[in-house]
Amino acid sequence: MQEAIPYPTDSSEEQGGLAAAALRAETWAGEPFLRADENPAEALADGRARRRAFDDALAEMEAGRRSPSAKWKIKYALLLGLERVIADHPARLASGTELRRHQIDALAGMLGELISRHESHAENGNGGVDEDPPPLEGEEEFDEDDLDERETRPANDPGAVRRFRFRHPTASGKTIAAGGFVEAARTMGILILTHRRLLVKQFEGDLTTEGYGKRFRPAIEAGQEPLQQNPITIQTYAWFARHVGSLSRSAYQLVICDEAHTALGEKTSAAIRSFPEPLYIGMTATEQLIAKQVSDVFPASVDDLPLGDAARRGLIAPLRCLRVPPAAAISSVPILGGDYDQEALAKVLDHLLINQAAASLYRDRFDATPGIVYAAGVEHAYNLAREFRAAGMKAEAVSGRTPPLKLAETLAAYERGEINVLINAQLLAEGWNSPRATICMHLAPTASRRVYQQRIGRIMRIHARKEAGVVVDFIDAAATHNERTVTLHTLLDSDFYRPGARVTPAPRRRVQRRARRKLSPAAWLVPVTPDPQRRVLVINREWERVDPGRLADDEQLLWARLAGRQVRFDERQQFAEKLAKASRECREAFLESCAAENPNRRLRVSALGDRVAVSVDRASFDDLVSMVTSAPTWEKDRVQGVRILLRALGEGKVDAPLDIIARWTWRLARATRKLQDRRASTELADAKRLLGALTNSRGHRHEENAA
Repeated sequence: MQEAIPYPTDSSEEQGGLAAAALRAETWAGEPFLRADENPAEALADGRARRRAFDDALAEMEAGRRSPSAKWKIKYALLLGLERVIADHPARLASGTELRRHQIDALAGMLGELISRHESHAENGNGGVDEDPPPLEGEEEFDEDDLDERETRPANDPGAVRRFRFRHPTASGKTIAAGGFVEAARTMGILILTHRRLLVKQFEGDLTTEGYGKRFRPAIEAGQEPLQQNPITIQTYAWFARHVGSLSRSAYQLVICDEAHTALGEKTSAAIRSFPEPLYIGMTATEQLIAKQVSDVFPASVDDLPLGDAARRGLIAPLRCLRVPPAAAISSVPILGGDYDQEALAKVLDHLLINQAAASLYRDRFDATPGIVYAAGVEHAYNLAREFRAAGMKAEAVSGRTPPLKLAETLAAYERGEINVLINAQLLAEGWNSPRATICMHLAPTASRRVYQQRIGRIMRIHARKEAGVVVDFIDAAATHNERTVTLHTLLDSDFYRPGARVTPAPRRRVQRRARRKLSPAAWLVPVTPDPQRRVLVINREWERVDPGRLADDEQLLWARLAGRQVRFDERQQFAEKLAKASRECREAFLESCAAENPNRRLRVSALGDRVAVSVDRASFDDLVSMVTSAPTWEKDRVQGVRILLRALGEGKVDAPLDIIARWTWRLARATRKLQDRRASTELADAKRLLGALTNSRGHRHEENAA
């Protein structure tokens, strides 16, 4: 049991004085210290984070400060602002936009981290020692945490304790979550960093829509601090790395890092560490950049929303997948810096016939559905755009060479529906937002999980006419997660691939019910996980849909035994088509399993006939003879089974010596002797007497009777 922490209750006069002081501090700080329904003595009890903020605020007021210092804002302003935002039901931005549950979770996680760093309570336990004993003389104190920090972080990184991160999937509303932090930091100077100039404009537009446009200010340099206490500046990481030395150290108390995984480069991370005073909040959809982790720069995680959970909650559009066999082998393309060498990849993929085939595939499958196509380099993008237009589609290529004005016009035309296909070379891989985008075609495969996750994020935003996003991977249908090329199934660690089926979990409630599916699920599937146990589970669970022709030899035999045992009579035509694509061993195992264990009598007899219609090896035929003559399942059909096997022997379907064939013949005859006796006695008047004489005779008399 946890120990209850007592908070003393003062007299009503003392509470009234505390409430009055809290109101004065609220006017001074711009954030409330008490809410209407709170008891002042409990809310501002000693040891609580708000009490510490309150005491430090009173101290600065008594020292003659007319507004909070930058140090006080860094320690307490965001904490108080987050409490204010989260306490509202529902939590809203300045424009009235309601925050969703996962966005509130990010704010609450940050609030919890800030509170835990300001509050300290006695640990639970039954010991009576209040303090650790002092170290022995000459002995240095040892702290394992200090050792871990020295091993995992740079030696000189004082701002690491103020850097936090949260991970939400692309298209789940990270910008709105950032708006929640901006609302909570209404008294703080905010610097927002992102990695492209295009995204700077996008961020400015989004925050202006949410009601924070009046706070925008150009970058504030040292010695030029404005009178405004809560400016917002939005810039790129490249700009920040160049100008960090001239930035004011007191104007910004909060830095929000969009696409935080792009801030892990040497120059950007060094700039962040050289500007240690503010609080940092890193937002990302992926934790990794090549060999570096977001946690290297932003150590503390305040919230983590996996992609599957976001899909299940209906926060993002579901994803369907279609795999297309590649037209060119890329096994010779080297991997540089965690991804395929784009120049070498373009040499393999940028050919007229391949580009024309890609355009025809898009047109035939998706027609005018809006989408994004990723190419291997700038020239490849423009060559593809030319072929797409020749195929009758409204397509345009964009790249880093596209002038900013032309790029803005192209993106605006895409939003208006004047362009349906955007073909680009990594320009629109991160941050760009278009809810219309439905198709993501990876004509240039990637070996980077980060790049892949950012690519598919462009089609994960919910739209009224989008039932689900469709990802097109150019890879073999049965390729496993061990391949170099990253696929949607690799990213989500899915167990099987079914063309056109949802790969993300189904949402709890159907989103956009009226939207038509752009891709319907196929009738077959194939396991793609490399884990043998999980592959066996897929085959056991989905044996009716598994395509045996795409399985390994041993898995085909497993499927054959399962399917033969459980197939129904009305499914025989469907399974005959599947067996036609499988190996001969698979077909034989299926027929033997069906003949031995299937509960349907007609199927058993039919399977036995099909099995011996082709040549049978000696061991297999011996098993069939044993099955027909002694298996309980063949008790009612034994005569018919014997007839089928005897006919196979007569037609020479079995490769065996004559003595073995004679032995099988006698075994089959003995298995049906009672029926043969009854039939002979019924059809021939003297047959019973002759059979009796033959049975009871011995020696030469037996030979005479038989003759």
